Amino acid sequence: MNNIITKTQKSVVVYLMLMLSGVFTACANATDDSSLVLKPQPIHIKKTVLLTSLLNNYHYRKLPIADSLGNVVLDLYLNDLDGSKIYFLQTDIDQFKKYKNTIDDALKGGDLTAAYEIFNLYTQRVMQRIDYAIKNIDNLYDFSKDEQYDANRENVSWAKDEKELNQIWDKFLKSQILSLKLTGKEQKEISETIRGRYERFKKTMQQTNAEDVYEIYINTLMTAYDPHTSYFSPISSDNFNMQMRNSLEGIGAVLRSENDFTRIQEVRPGGPAFKSKMLNVNDKIIAVAQGDDGEFIDVVGWRLDEVVQKIRGPKGTVVRLKVIPAEGGANALPIEVRMVREKITFEEQSAQKQLITYNKDGKTYKIGVVSVPSFYFDFEGYQKGDPSYKSTTKDVKKLVEELKAEGINGLVIDLRDNGGGSLKEAIDLSGLFIKDGPVVQVRNSDGSVEVGRDSDPTKIWDGPMAVLVNRSSASASEIFAGAMQDYHRAIVIGEQTYGKGTVQSMIDVNKLDKNEPEKMGQINLTLAKFYRVTGSSTQHKGVTPDIELPMPYDKARFGESAEKSALTWDVIKGTKFTPYSDVTPQMLEKVNKFYQQRLQNDPHLRKLIADIEEQRKDRENTIISLNEEKRKIEQQEFEQRQNEKKKALESDQDPNKVKDAYVENAIEIIIQMIKINS
Repeated sequence: MNNIITKTQKSVVVYLMLMLSGVFTACANATDDSSLVLKPQPIHIKKTVLLTSLLNNYHYRKLPIADSLGNVVLDLYLNDLDGSKIYFLQTDIDQFKKYKNTIDDALKGGDLTAAYEIFNLYTQRVMQRIDYAIKNIDNLYDFSKDEQYDANRENVSWAKDEKELNQIWDKFLKSQILSLKLTGKEQKEISETIRGRYERFKKTMQQTNAEDVYEIYINTLMTAYDPHTSYFSPISSDNFNMQMRNSLEGIGAVLRSENDFTRIQEVRPGGPAFKSKMLNVNDKIIAVAQGDDGEFIDVVGWRLDEVVQKIRGPKGTVVRLKVIPAEGGANALPIEVRMVREKITFEEQSAQKQLITYNKDGKTYKIGVVSVPSFYFDFEGYQKGDPSYKSTTKDVKKLVEELKAEGINGLVIDLRDNGGGSLKEAIDLSGLFIKDGPVVQVRNSDGSVEVGRDSDPTKIWDGPMAVLVNRSSASASEIFAGAMQDYHRAIVIGEQTYGKGTVQSMIDVNKLDKNEPEKMGQINLTLAKFYRVTGSSTQHKGVTPDIELPMPYDKARFGESAEKSALTWDVIKGTKFTPYSDVTPQMLEKVNKFYQQRLQNDPHLRKLIADIEEQRKDRENTIISLNEEKRKIEQQEFEQRQNEKKKALESDQDPNKVKDAYVENAIEIIIQMIKINS
């Protein structure tokens, strides 16, 4: 089931709704008329003309609205509505082709005929599938056949007729039934659960209004320009602005809707989800329970805002989630995660330090590790003149000074899973480790280039240093890591970063037409790109580490390069700067040679690589057996592997082993830097 609220509705609003308490106003008007035909309102026509003009004139990409863009918009819209290809028939898709060469002109003139005609047919097809599912649930309990269902339907064709679509749905439904059966549920309870999912989905479809359709469709236009440009309806933007002013309470997770599941898109630092260490990107939430004794409510097929309402709640209360871990692939078993909702404070999102005493070749080293979860800046406290206002740079400076007092030999700045934040903080933090000079270049949509500089000549640490990154290190993290690499100030270790090198600004659509009394929402518009001091963009390619550690992320599926409409990587003229000699080519060659030897000989590292390969294999497996005995064996094998990992972790009592394998590798590399320097 494709939820009405799709991935094009950007996650920041969902994050705030999860984090905050308060009332969420649904954007749907209830109706029992399942044959409802939706039409655009006059305000939608006016908004479309304004937004297309804004994109044409001010988006960084300078992409004209032409036939080629119309083709992209149509494909994105169909993918948003039916990405799994389980509703439309091929004949429907053929019928929609008539819009391919007219959407561009239609959009410029505010004509939304294609959007609403396609959606109205989509509604009909969904209703037909819901009726088919409810009618046939009880006829699909034969799991003796050797059948399979491929959960990945991205690259398949639409069904040519209703008979073929019925066959697809029979397998789709059997997969849901068997999953519930293997948890110990009886047939009656299973049928009631699945029937309830589809009846609720039917109600959701009946509640859809013209603004819902507009928000989906216009966001496909935004996404065609780049993945970070987006439109917020008046209700979405009102909730965003209202909740920005409130205190943060909840579990601290960003969610998105994908097909019939609610998935975790991001786990925010400092929140209950982060502290649980059990929730990860792409995990699927299938049920929610309140308190320690509350009954789990199945949320498969729910609207995203309805799932959010179940998960959020007052500070101090318990919420329990039933989650299917992404790392387990098609055969993962659900786990239960208990969390206490809480207020997310700056302190809990702040940088943290760790002093690690490490023995190597008969010598003891003290290595400081500073984890930076985000680039935060308490602007309100700063404006009020509060001397204790929080900022990444202030906190890291204090932590490094404390570590220096404890006699550290080397420093690791851990930016793993740091999605970015304040540009000013990225520049100021870089300034703690260089004397002064340029840190980042920003090229605007008009071609002008601004240089972000550190003007403070003070360096708080000039010893051996490493920056630890992974695929989730993005934006401001890439600016800092790139600056440390370009200045030869630190060795960058880990995985190629996300590649988010664009700058957005939130624009109130009403400012484009000040005479319009009705609220028109907001647009988050890409206006600039980041460039390193060398002139190389961080967009798309991110920062390539000097030492690449094995990581579980699939670059083809996660990161800016996985986005079809991502802006390209390019180079502009570099700016004048003076690099250091802390990390020389000769040092990198020696350290890389050392690391390659460890890859061959170190049992901890070899075990890490084996575990990652196993995770990737599990995650990439999308084939689900519909044979009960085979499915049981597959799940038992997965459960056994998980238990073995857990036992190995619990039994590992090596006093010299750092529990975080990536930090351990960074420490080993820093020690080699120390040896080379001496």
